[in-house]
Amino acid sequence: MGKMVGGFLVPHDPVMFVVPDAPPADVAKRMWGAYTTCAERLAELDATSAIIVGADHYFNFGTGCLPQYLIGTGDVDGPLDVLPGLKRQIMPTSEKLANFIAEHGYENGFDWAVARAFTVDHAVAIPDRLIVEPVRAKGQSIGTIPVYVAAGVDPFLKMKRAVQLGAEIRAAVEASPDDERVVVIGSGGISHWVGTPEMGKVNEAFDREIMDYACRGDLAGIGALSDDYILENGGNGAMEIRQWAVAMATMPGARGEIIDYAPVKEWVTGLGFVQMFA
Repeated sequence: MGKMVGGFLVPHDPVMFVVPDAPPADVAKRMWGAYTTCAERLAELDATSAIIVGADHYFNFGTGCLPQYLIGTGDVDGPLDVLPGLKRQIMPTSEKLANFIAEHGYENGFDWAVARAFTVDHAVAIPDRLIVEPVRAKGQSIGTIPVYVAAGVDPFLKMKRAVQLGAEIRAAVEASPDDERVVVIGSGGISHWVGTPEMGKVNEAFDREIMDYACRGDLAGIGALSDDYILENGGNGAMEIRQWAVAMATMPGARGEIIDYAPVKEWVTGLGFVQMFA
C-alpha cells in the first residue's frame, strides 16, 4: 500500500535561467535557495516517487490535441524547451506506479490520457532538476511521474475537477500494491501575465491569497475560484494554480508552510514556495 508523505508547491519560472542576474542579488539568492531548501526537505521524507504536476506551454500539445489531464507512464526526458543551465536529459521514473494510477483512474471515472514516452517541458523539468535530482545525487532512488493538466490554453481544466483529480491520485497511490512513499510537487504560478501588455506585473495580494489557501489546506476555497477571477487578478499565467489545487487535493487536511516568497518583476512572476505536511 502506498502513502503520500509530503508535498511542495513551487514555481517553474524559465526566466530565472535566461536572465539569472536580473533581480537584486539578495532576491535572486533567496529564490534559488528556496529550491535548495525544498530539496533538503525532500531528502528527509525518504520518498520513492515524486509526482510532478505541471502544465504544457504549447510545446507538446497544440490545436490538434489538448488533453485535460495526462500522465507519463513510460520513458521520460526533458526539457523539450532547453534553457541555459537546463539541458535535456533522461529522468528516472516510476513506471509501475504511474501505470497503476492510470488504470485506477479508468476504473473510477477518470479517463487519463497517457504518454508512454514523454519529453516534458520546463514545468516538470525545473522542479525535477532543482528539487528531486539533488536528492538522487545523494544516493536516494526517486522516480518521477509527470502529470500535465490543461492550464496553458483553453479549454482549461475546471478548478473543481483539479481538486477531484488530486483526490483520485491519492486514492490510487493508497490502493497501489507496493509500499511506495510518494511526494507530490505542484509546479506553477503564481501571478504572472504572459505575452500580454501587463507582462512583468505581479499581484502580491493575489499570490498571498493563494498561498493562504495552501497553508490552511482550504481545498474548497481554491477550488471555488472562477477563471475570470484568476485571470483578472493573477493573469493568464496564474491559471497554473490548477497544479497547486491538484497537489493540495492529494493531501486533504494537510497544512502548508511558506518557505519563501517574493514578487519578482524582473522574472515576471510572483515566486512562492510552500511545503505541505502529511
